[in-house]
Formats: sequence, C-alpha cells, structure tokens
Amino acid sequence: MFDRILFPIDDSDGAVAIRESIYALAATHDATLHVLNVADTAHDSVTRIGDEVVDALEIKGEELVTETASQAAERGIPTKTAVIQGGVAATITKYAATADIDLIAMPTQGRTGIEERLLGSTTERVSRETPVPLLTLRPDATPLATPFERLLVPTDGSDTASSAIGVGIDLAAVNSSTLQLLSVTDTSLFGSELQADQYVDSLRETASEIVADAHDRATAAGVDDVVTAVAEDESVVAGIQSYAADADSDCIVVGTHGRTGLDRYLLGSVTETLIRTASIPVLVVPPTDHDTEA
Repeated sequence: MFDRILFPIDDSDGAVAIRESIYALAATHDATLHVLNVADTAHDSVTRIGDEVVDALEIKGEELVTETASQAAERGIPTKTAVIQGGVAATITKYAATADIDLIAMPTQGRTGIEERLLGSTTERVSRETPVPLLTLRPDATPLATPFERLLVPTDGSDTASSAIGVGIDLAAVNSSTLQLLSVTDTSLFGSELQADQYVDSLRETASEIVADAHDRATAAGVDDVVTAVAEDESVVAGIQSYAADADSDCIVVGTHGRTGLDRYLLGSVTETLIRTASIPVLVVPPTDHDTEA
C-alpha cells in the first residue's frame, strides 16, 4: 500500500528520535525509503574552505541522509537519498509529488521552545499542502509497532472524511487491523441545555447513520473487524482523544481540509490540534480531486 515512503530528516532531536519507527514502517510495507534533507534557503550557509566555496547545510544534510540510509540498509530496506535547497515545507511536498511518494512520515515536534514551534509548524504546513497521506509521530513515544492493530477513523460524513475512511479501510484490509469508526457531536455548539435536549437526539441519530454507512463500506471492502461508536463531547478533538484512549487505538486516520471557508477552517483546526496533542500517531489524508472541487 505504501511502496514509497518519504522521510524528511534534519538534525533535530525529533527527526532523529523517530528513525527506528520509520525503519519499522518501511519494513512492514516492503517500501523504498526516500530520505530527504532540505537545505533551508532561509538561512545563509555558504562559506569558504581554502579556495572552495561550500554550503555547510548541504554538507550536514549529506551526512544525515547517508547515515540514515546506511542504517536502513542494515535492516534490508532499499533507500534513495536527496539533499535539496529550498523552503522546507514546499520542498517536501514538491518532492512527494514528483517522486510519486505514497506516504510522508514526520515528527510532531522537536525539543522545546523555538525548535519545537518551528518543527511543529513545518509539519503542520506540510499537512495543509501534502498531495499524499502524512503520518505524524511523537518523538517521545516508544518506537512504532507496526502494522497498526486498531485504526481509529473519526468521521462527520463529509467528503474529506470519506477520503480518510477509504485510506483507513485499505490499511485495515492490508494489515488485518480492527477498524474503529467514530462520529463525535460537539456539545459546545449548543447555547443552552434546552437547545441540547432539542437537538442531541437528532444529531445522535445522524451520527449513527454516518458510522453505519462507513461500516457497510468497510465490510464490503473485506474488512472483517469493524467497530462503530458515536459520542458527545465539549470538543471534537476531546471526543476523539477520549475514545482513542478507552479503545486502545494505535493510530488516528483523519482527513484534512477540503475546499475553502468554514469547512476548511474547522476540519483543518481539528486535524492540526490532533497532530499537536495526540499521544498516538496521526495519519493525515488529503482530499481527493473530487473533494476539492468548488
């Protein structure tokens, strides 16, 4: 399913910490691992050694990708390496498109302070623009156990959520995973307890129909173990995280924004909050061409 995995690496603690997880992921999928370092053109890195003009960032990048590829090769994983100058997020997404990448894998954060904010924002920018699924991994978590055994796919019935369900179904079918389908009603939208009483039953019924339709889609695709649930919480993110903890989910599969305006803002906000705060990997699925039509 993921035949070509892209691992953008720099010398941050976050990127280095997830290398073992990346190797496990590539081995599980018999994938070629593309190891990319972006020599960020936002920084002046050109210097002179003797009569030769060199780029310090490119030299460091070559060391990083060579070391990572060597470690992967020791585990029997085929690799391709590249060091490219450019803006980090834009270069990553462009490489993914031109190299026919199936999956990008990145850390959610670096160490602390400014590094964490910068690396986190890079991952979030990639999540908004990526043409392929993006797997975000916490550097402070134990090395990834693959394949995933319990995949949680939150859905609100939208086209973008449908894209995430499709990837979740494919991944569950390939790995014989349990597929957990969840729809969360945001109770903070109600202005009063009376309004909640008036609408919650209707919304719960709609949510049940949404997960039932997704269940039928999954079983028709050959997924044997499908679980459905509906929940109410003060926020969609809180509902997703609460369910993930109770159900021992090991990956959340979620769609990113579709067209423009409010739908884009709300779904993007949920996805980016999950990337920053979830204790387990988050697989971000971009919309299909159909989803992005105006």
